[in-house]
Amino acid sequence: MGVVNVTPDSFSDGGKWFGPDEAIAHGLELAASGADIVDVGGESTRPGALRISEDEELRRVGPVVAALAQAGVIVSIDTMRVRVAEQAIGTGARLVNDVSGGLADPAMAGLIAAAQVPYVVMHWRGQSVDMQDKAVYADVVKEVTAELSQRVRALTDAGIDPAQLIVDPGLGFAKLPAHSWTLLARLRELSCLDHPAAPFPVLVGASRKGFIARLLGTGQDTPRPFAECDDATVALTAYAAMAGAWCVRVHSVPGNADAVRIAARLGEERQP
Repeated sequence: MGVVNVTPDSFSDGGKWFGPDEAIAHGLELAASGADIVDVGGESTRPGALRISEDEELRRVGPVVAALAQAGVIVSIDTMRVRVAEQAIGTGARLVNDVSGGLADPAMAGLIAAAQVPYVVMHWRGQSVDMQDKAVYADVVKEVTAELSQRVRALTDAGIDPAQLIVDPGLGFAKLPAHSWTLLARLRELSCLDHPAAPFPVLVGASRKGFIARLLGTGQDTPRPFAECDDATVALTAYAAMAGAWCVRVHSVPGNADAVRIAARLGEERQP
């Protein structure tokens, strides 16, 4: 899954693809370089980010989703708003990636049930402006799986087919670096939720995130620049693929696509 941030303030590449022409060209480039899905988002969810209006989000993503879908790209819409998701589906988006897991807009579950599109349910504890204040866990794996299980049960009770659901541990969202590393180390456990339909496919979004930048920086207060974390992201992609992840969400596709292919080939050798 390649990322197109149609925003002026995303943490890793804010502003580079803010114009619709630039965003469309970047989405086509991601698809040509091996992305199976192109994820288009118009609202930054970096720590501390303030929300934009619904109309502004629609203005940003509408032409990008429509053009990419018309070009034959499999498009995902990254949004917490049902109206944005509905319009995107109407113009060709084939997956909804909701970082709130349906908590930000209660009407989302009804749309997903009616549209019957795949739906990414991320672990979420609140809006970006104060989410890091909620990064308090006694056992992060146990609590994240329990909270994801609760969301999945609520969504299926609302009429969504469990086969539509993909789960995401929400690396960096209400997580300190240590929490994200622990979740990655125990990735296989995250698909086994408390639900009759488990295990669920897992989406991993580690690309260029702060916990990588802090690990690779020269000190606690001097993290590595986000755009210089792509090689490390490739390493994590190989690990995630070997650990059974359904998909990885990345900013730079070629090296990550190679890592997935290598992991798949090694997986063939491990088959009985």
